[in-house]
Amino acid sequence: MITAFSDEYFMRKALNEAKIAFENGEVPVGCVIVSNNTIVARAHNLTEKLSDVTAHAEMQAITAASGFLGGKYLNDCTMFVTLEPCAMCAGALGWSQIGKIVYGATDPKRGFSLFAPHALHPKTELVKGILADEAIRLIKIFFESKR
Repeated sequence: MITAFSDEYFMRKALNEAKIAFENGEVPVGCVIVSNNTIVARAHNLTEKLSDVTAHAEMQAITAASGFLGGKYLNDCTMFVTLEPCAMCAGALGWSQIGKIVYGATDPKRGFSLFAPHALHPKTELVKGILADEAIRLIKIFFESKR
Protein backbone atom coordinates (compact mmCIF):
# COMPACT_ATOMS: atom_id res chain seq x y z
CA MET A 1 0.00 0.00 0.00
CA ILE A 2 1.29 3.45 -0.90
CA THR A 3 0.84 6.15 1.72
CA ALA A 4 -0.55 9.38 0.27
CA PHE A 5 2.12 12.02 -0.25
CA SER A 6 5.01 9.69 0.58
CA ASP A 7 8.24 9.61 -1.41
CA GLU A 8 7.00 6.45 -3.10
CA TYR A 9 3.69 8.11 -4.03
CA PHE A 10 5.40 11.00 -5.81
CA MET A 11 8.05 8.75 -7.36
CA ARG A 12 5.20 6.80 -8.99
CA LYS A 13 4.10 10.09 -10.57
CA ALA A 14 7.65 10.59 -11.86
CA LEU A 15 7.64 7.03 -13.23
CA ASN A 16 4.43 7.87 -15.12
CA GLU A 17 6.32 10.73 -16.77
CA ALA A 18 9.18 8.36 -17.63
CA LYS A 19 6.69 6.02 -19.30
CA ILE A 20 5.42 8.91 -21.44
CA ALA A 21 9.01 9.60 -22.49
CA PHE A 22 9.47 5.91 -23.33
CA GLU A 23 6.32 5.85 -25.46
CA ASN A 24 7.64 8.87 -27.38
CA GLY A 25 11.07 7.43 -28.10
CA GLU A 26 12.86 9.45 -25.43
CA VAL A 27 15.21 8.07 -22.80
CA PRO A 28 12.68 7.22 -20.08
CA VAL A 29 13.44 9.70 -17.34
CA GLY A 30 10.61 11.52 -15.64
CA CYS A 31 10.19 13.84 -12.73
CA VAL A 32 7.78 15.90 -10.72
CA ILE A 33 8.39 18.88 -8.45
CA VAL A 34 6.27 19.12 -5.33
CA SER A 35 5.51 22.05 -3.05
CA ASN A 36 3.29 21.61 0.01
CA ASN A 37 2.23 18.12 -1.16
CA THR A 38 1.08 19.57 -4.50
CA ILE A 39 2.70 18.75 -7.82
CA VAL A 40 3.70 22.09 -9.34
CA ALA A 41 5.60 20.66 -12.33
CA ARG A 42 5.68 17.42 -14.34
CA ALA A 43 8.25 16.67 -16.99
CA HIS A 44 10.06 14.00 -18.95
CA ASN A 45 12.97 13.98 -21.34
CA LEU A 46 12.38 15.90 -24.57
CA THR A 47 15.86 15.80 -26.08
CA GLU A 48 14.78 13.95 -29.23
CA LYS A 49 11.58 15.90 -29.83
CA LEU A 50 13.28 19.27 -29.35
CA SER A 51 16.68 18.26 -30.79
CA ASP A 52 18.11 19.81 -27.65
CA VAL A 53 20.70 18.04 -25.49
CA THR A 54 19.68 20.22 -22.53
CA ALA A 55 16.00 19.18 -22.62
CA HIS A 56 16.36 16.73 -19.73
CA ALA A 57 13.35 16.06 -17.54
CA GLU A 58 14.90 17.95 -14.64
CA MET A 59 15.61 21.07 -16.71
CA GLN A 60 12.07 21.07 -18.08
CA ALA A 61 10.63 20.67 -14.57
CA ILE A 62 12.77 23.44 -13.06
CA THR A 63 11.55 25.85 -15.73
CA ALA A 64 7.91 24.81 -15.27
CA ALA A 65 8.03 25.00 -11.47
CA SER A 66 9.75 28.39 -11.49
CA GLY A 67 7.11 29.72 -13.87
CA PHE A 68 4.26 28.28 -11.82
CA LEU A 69 5.61 29.55 -8.50
CA GLY A 70 6.74 32.91 -9.88
CA GLY A 71 10.35 32.76 -8.74
CA LYS A 72 13.68 31.17 -9.54
CA TYR A 73 14.34 29.60 -6.15
CA LEU A 74 12.78 26.25 -5.30
CA ASN A 75 14.03 25.95 -1.73
CA ASP A 76 10.61 24.86 -0.43
CA CYS A 77 10.23 22.20 -3.14
CA THR A 78 11.14 18.55 -3.63
CA MET A 79 12.08 17.04 -6.98
CA PHE A 80 11.27 13.37 -7.53
CA VAL A 81 13.24 12.03 -10.50
CA THR A 82 13.55 8.46 -11.72
CA LEU A 83 17.29 8.63 -12.49
CA GLU A 84 20.14 10.36 -10.69
CA PRO A 85 20.58 13.80 -12.26
CA CYS A 86 23.59 14.41 -14.51
CA ALA A 87 26.14 17.13 -13.73
CA MET A 88 24.28 19.69 -15.87
CA CYS A 89 20.98 19.09 -14.10
CA ALA A 90 22.62 18.99 -10.67
CA GLY A 91 24.17 22.38 -11.43
CA ALA A 92 20.79 23.82 -12.35
CA LEU A 93 19.25 22.26 -9.24
CA GLY A 94 22.03 23.81 -7.18
CA TRP A 95 21.31 27.24 -8.65
CA SER A 96 17.59 26.77 -7.96
CA GLN A 97 18.43 25.97 -4.33
CA ILE A 98 15.92 23.12 -4.38
CA GLY A 99 15.15 21.89 -0.89
CA LYS A 100 15.16 18.16 -1.52
CA ILE A 101 15.88 15.72 -4.33
CA VAL A 102 14.56 12.17 -4.30
CA TYR A 103 15.83 9.93 -7.06
CA GLY A 104 15.28 6.35 -8.07
CA ALA A 105 18.15 4.71 -9.92
CA THR A 106 21.79 5.68 -9.59
CA ASP A 107 23.46 6.54 -12.88
CA PRO A 108 26.96 5.01 -12.73
CA LYS A 109 27.94 6.44 -16.13
CA ARG A 110 26.67 10.03 -16.05
CA GLY A 111 25.36 10.74 -12.55
CA PHE A 112 26.34 13.95 -10.80
CA SER A 113 27.74 12.09 -7.80
CA LEU A 114 30.53 10.83 -10.05
CA PHE A 115 31.29 14.03 -11.97
CA ALA A 116 30.05 16.90 -9.80
CA PRO A 117 29.44 15.71 -6.25
CA HIS A 118 29.36 19.28 -4.90
CA ALA A 119 27.00 20.75 -7.51
CA LEU A 120 23.93 20.78 -5.29
CA HIS A 121 23.19 23.58 -2.84
CA PRO A 122 24.67 22.73 0.58
CA LYS A 123 21.19 22.73 2.19
CA THR A 124 19.63 20.37 -0.38
CA GLU A 125 18.53 17.09 1.18
CA LEU A 126 19.17 13.98 -0.94
CA VAL A 127 17.29 10.66 -0.86
CA LYS A 128 18.37 7.81 -3.15
CA GLY A 129 16.95 4.51 -4.33
CA ILE A 130 13.18 5.08 -4.20
CA LEU A 131 11.60 2.60 -6.68
CA ALA A 132 15.03 2.19 -8.27
CA ASP A 133 14.28 -1.27 -9.65
CA GLU A 134 11.30 0.01 -11.64
CA ALA A 135 13.28 2.93 -13.04
CA ILE A 136 16.21 0.69 -14.02
CA ARG A 137 13.89 -1.84 -15.65
CA LEU A 138 12.31 0.83 -17.87
CA ILE A 139 15.72 2.19 -18.92
CA LYS A 140 17.05 -1.29 -19.71
CA ILE A 141 14.02 -2.13 -21.85
CA PHE A 142 14.45 1.16 -23.71
CA PHE A 143 18.12 0.63 -24.54
CA GLU A 144 17.67 -3.05 -25.38
CA SER A 145 15.07 -2.01 -27.96
CA LYS A 146 17.63 0.32 -29.56
CA ARG A 147 20.24 -2.42 -30.11
